[in-house]
Amino acid sequence: MRTLSLLFVALVVAAACGDPLGLPPPAIANRTDTVSLFALSGTPVTAPSAYVIAFRQIIRTDQSTQGFDFVFDIDSLGRAVLLPTGALRLGRASGIQLDTLEFDSVKVAPNRNYQLDSAVVVDSNTVAILHSRPLVCSFGISSLYYAKLHVLAIDTLARRLDFEILTDINCGYRGLEEGLPKR
Repeated sequence: MRTLSLLFVALVVAAACGDPLGLPPPAIANRTDTVSLFALSGTPVTAPSAYVIAFRQIIRTDQSTQGFDFVFDIDSLGRAVLLPTGALRLGRASGIQLDTLEFDSVKVAPNRNYQLDSAVVVDSNTVAILHSRPLVCSFGISSLYYAKLHVLAIDTLARRLDFEILTDINCGYRGLEEGLPKR
């Protein structure tokens, strides 16, 4: 009987993580940052080429101990691409999808149809929705963090991508507007 009760509690908690009404109140305000990444190939290893959504952080892939959610590179055709972890053979954990809406019009991250294992070509003014690798939330449930990204500029000579990114790092929430996500 005890095992059945524990299983029921685990199922209720797991179901709550996907339902904003069952989550703890959001505690961290969503915000937009302007960021630059350098191509994974053809730039010094000291240049940051990856981004970690949960920490709102650019990183060097060679010094990453906590992992990352996507990297920027320029492919053999000279196109700017974002690569989720699966495209780098690091497991199909993070995801990217393009959106046709303007950056400010994207209010909630979708919960499916993310590209997990191949490069996503981007250009100036591209809007993309991203999700992190699954991470354990402070209340013990594994979930995703979400972000929306707007490409501001691509400098193929410097091999640099400039973008704005709004992150929601409240576990289980998919709201992509400034401030605390709504329940």
